[in-house]
Amino acid sequence: MKNISTFLSVSLSVFLLFSIPIITDAQGTMVSDSIVMSTQYANEVYYNLDGGQILSSPRNTWDIAFRTKKLSSSILTNDGSGVVLYTYPNADTTGWYSVDTTGLSGWTPMYNDPADWENGAFSRNATGHPDYGWGKYNEITHNLVGDSLFIIKTRDGSFKKLWIVRKYSSLDTYYFRYANLDGTNEQSVSCNLDGLTDKDFIGYSFEANSLVNYEANIDTWDIVFTKYMSVQPNGTPYPVVGVLCNEGVKAKKFHPVPLVYDDFGAGTWDSTRSSIGWDWKVFDNGTFSYKIVDSTVYFITALSGDIYKLVFTTFAGSSTGVVKFNRMKAAGAGTGEPGANSIQLNVYPNPASSRINLYMTGQAGEDLTFTLTDLTGRQLRADRPERMADGRYAYSMDVTGVQPGIYFVTVFTAATKTVTKVIITR
Repeated sequence: MKNISTFLSVSLSVFLLFSIPIITDAQGTMVSDSIVMSTQYANEVYYNLDGGQILSSPRNTWDIAFRTKKLSSSILTNDGSGVVLYTYPNADTTGWYSVDTTGLSGWTPMYNDPADWENGAFSRNATGHPDYGWGKYNEITHNLVGDSLFIIKTRDGSFKKLWIVRKYSSLDTYYFRYANLDGTNEQSVSCNLDGLTDKDFIGYSFEANSLVNYEANIDTWDIVFTKYMSVQPNGTPYPVVGVLCNEGVKAKKFHPVPLVYDDFGAGTWDSTRSSIGWDWKVFDNGTFSYKIVDSTVYFITALSGDIYKLVFTTFAGSSTGVVKFNRMKAAGAGTGEPGANSIQLNVYPNPASSRINLYMTGQAGEDLTFTLTDLTGRQLRADRPERMADGRYAYSMDVTGVQPGIYFVTVFTAATKTVTKVIITR
């Protein structure tokens, strides 16, 4: 049995390709940037909204990918590179030695859920706990035990039979078998993901018979530009090129709006994998080129907690895979960790027309300052609140001379900052 248990055995098949160096955006400053996926979208590009491009990684180096979390059952296929998965309909795992693919063209292909990282292609037949699609949860051992066989078309176009035999949850280890359809070249693999959890997924290549490290570290990226399978309104899967969000990243889409639109407080945050997606562009059959859908603005809550405005400007298509866009930090997030040194900030009334009152709680004796800024980052007020007992602070601000609009109150300590949005009306 082949044992893949250390990072030294991982096939490193990624390369760094940094964009123009960018300092973390000042709030209200629009930054123009671009990424390159190369011809036929050969690479996927991991991007951090606070700092720019993190990693450009070849898409065609892996066939399936295992989520590294111990309590996850998600296994992806590389559907953007042509990998297709079928559940074997003629037998359960007892049919491993007698697989018959007659009629395969009529079987239903399975792809990753465009909306959910946890619902990979291998989970598409799941009916709910304890059935996770490729296997079932054992209440005694707490492991997932494979109960299905699969036929998989790999990225090179060949077909293999595949059995995810078991996941040892406490060890974060998968055991699986695969072979050619006639049973030749069978491989039995023990895949230990413990220690690899700085990535969300680790790939596996049937061609190289090894793990593939293709992702940026999970806590370094917000969005990834890539090719993947989406679904038409009639339910038909089809390949697209777009933007997927890291888990924990949320987005809002506003259309049609002026490109200066700035009310990110409207609407509802979408936390799905494809909350940005692919439909910010359309193909023009008259010019045989892509056009950006006009009057479209996205707001994205990054892993850092900062809120960014994103406006796409160019999509070059498969000739170069260039995407151009503008981004702007619309609101900052508190930099302090919850605890004794964190600040709680309440502003009332909000919206306000003539005066706003700030009430803050923090560590007793701590010096605080605050600012009032507009959406461009222009500072309108700066002062120190009155210190009260037991870490409480208060301040009343006259805003009769401030134009109606959206503003931000930021409270600073020596180590933290806390931001809240304020709306001025008349």
